[in-house]
Amino acid sequence: MKLAKNTKSGSGDGCFSSETKFCSLVPDLSSELNEVHWAPLRIIRKSVEFLAHRENLKILDIGSGIGKFCLAAASYKSDAHFYGVEQRASLIERAEALKHDLGLPNITFLHKNFTQLDLGSFDGFFFYNAFFENIPGAYRIDESIEFSKELYDYYTHYLYNELSVLQPGVRIATYCSWDDEIPPTFKLQEWHEQGLLKFWIRQ
Repeated sequence: MKLAKNTKSGSGDGCFSSETKFCSLVPDLSSELNEVHWAPLRIIRKSVEFLAHRENLKILDIGSGIGKFCLAAASYKSDAHFYGVEQRASLIERAEALKHDLGLPNITFLHKNFTQLDLGSFDGFFFYNAFFENIPGAYRIDESIEFSKELYDYYTHYLYNELSVLQPGVRIATYCSWDDEIPPTFKLQEWHEQGLLKFWIRQ
């Protein structure tokens, strides 16, 4: 994917005022990829309001792809730090390039599997179900990583177990999730978009 030239704009907020402007940052990004794999900007903005409810919080996007959530969130909320973890090196490289061009210092992209992270070091999470690619017949970003129904089950159970032991007060925003990964220690606070977007707090 090629990056648009002359995208550097300080906070980058104008680039995240519409889906059209976001897609112009990566001219050869297909609209289908954007619609299926990366959350709409209205969802990101609403989620950031919930997750970054005070200063200096650390928010992790699990399966950050090209970095859309972190990039938009960092431009909306400069007093929080946003982390994106992604398995595909090519997407991390593009996310890093966008971060640099937009001048957004409050982002860290991590080229890892999320199971390699200490989830207890974060204050909140954004989860637009990155595991769905493992469901047979799902529309995938590419074929560069391993997929299987067994991996879907493993990742879901792993996240469930990790979330269940986090400290009270941790927040999660889930979008288009079946809630299989949310343990009963989290209480649903709000739901939007006909229930597709849900906000949870660890009790």
